[in-house]
Amino acid sequence: MHRFLLLDDTDVQQAFAAHLRRLREQAKLSRASLAQRSSVPAPTIKKFELTGQISFRQLLLLWQSLDDLARLYALTQHDAFNEKIPSSIDEVLKDGL
Repeated sequence: MHRFLLLDDTDVQQAFAAHLRRLREQAKLSRASLAQRSSVPAPTIKKFELTGQISFRQLLLLWQSLDDLARLYALTQHDAFNEKIPSSIDEVLKDGL
């Protein structure tokens, strides 16, 4: 059975911010320490953690400093999803959703 979530860009931005903040805190890094490690300014990290707003390049720099960048890259590969995503409402209805 497929499970659909209605997400918008803000939901995803907040999820990325929360994930990276959690990793920063688990690594016991201050924003200043992460800024030094990632080359992303500490005020930018604070803004990101509070609002989810950040440039894509800076997001990648933070991700690389706190997580495995290969995991994020894997999402872009066609094999990343085992299930076929429905391409029409007929396919959704056929699956009984």
